[in-house]
Amino acid sequence: MNLKTYNPSVRIGNWNEDVYLDEDILKDFLHKKDKGELLLQKLSNLRRNVLKKIDLSISTDGFLHFGDVVLLLNSDRAPVRALYPLCDVTLSANPDEVTLHTKVSLETPCTVSASTNIKPFARNAFVITSIDGSPLGEPLRFGQNFALRTMEGFMGQLYLASDQKTFLRCAKKSNLQEVNLLDQPSFLTWWQIAYLDPELRLEYEGFPVPANKELLIIHSKTNQCLAVLRKHALWTFFGKEFEVTAHTYLNSHKVEEDLNHWIVVTRNPSDDVHTMYDRPEPPFEK
Repeated sequence: MNLKTYNPSVRIGNWNEDVYLDEDILKDFLHKKDKGELLLQKLSNLRRNVLKKIDLSISTDGFLHFGDVVLLLNSDRAPVRALYPLCDVTLSANPDEVTLHTKVSLETPCTVSASTNIKPFARNAFVITSIDGSPLGEPLRFGQNFALRTMEGFMGQLYLASDQKTFLRCAKKSNLQEVNLLDQPSFLTWWQIAYLDPELRLEYEGFPVPANKELLIIHSKTNQCLAVLRKHALWTFFGKEFEVTAHTYLNSHKVEEDLNHWIVVTRNPSDDVHTMYDRPEPPFEK
């Protein structure tokens, strides 16, 4: 009588190495899970924190102040770019840049982009920050240096920054001056507001900056204006967005073009509209 010497429970080949390999894979998975390094955890953490709704500041006197929470909105009226007329500067973080158990949850330098979603979230809200000791609530003035930082908490108070372009440091699509977010304030994070009309620019120097009006945002070190390039699309974790750079675009009259025109948006006091920019115009009275 012949006995069977093989059955499915017989271990053949490098079975011992396979067992240890499976155990190592499980240990590695549990280790990453405890540290919050799994891709699913990063995606969930990123979406939950940066898409948190934010209440913008209300400007009672019509001016911008230090400590105000605002949106940076670019309004482009060019016909060829009419498909995306409104864009705001926003965080453009990838899941690889996210960590869960550190004080600052985003690795820096962190990229920025321009989104067509102009509702106030944590990823596109900025705080007007003083760098010369001006107290909170003091009006921001034309020509005064200031910083723009993200909200506290998950965002880690990152500062909008730029620097001279080099062969290795420039915007990905346009190769112009790069704009990003840094975790420490410095001369690279200094900005100024300039009046839109160049003929009246010197006259308005030192006056308070009005909210929800078109103006220029200029980088103090390089003297280049903040701009949105709608012809350079970027595919981010949040969808199709556009490149943000620091570059002054002048027309034939040596006047800054719409790509450099910005509206620093505050909150609408009513409950039905998010921002002052969305607020409908009052009816015309005869």
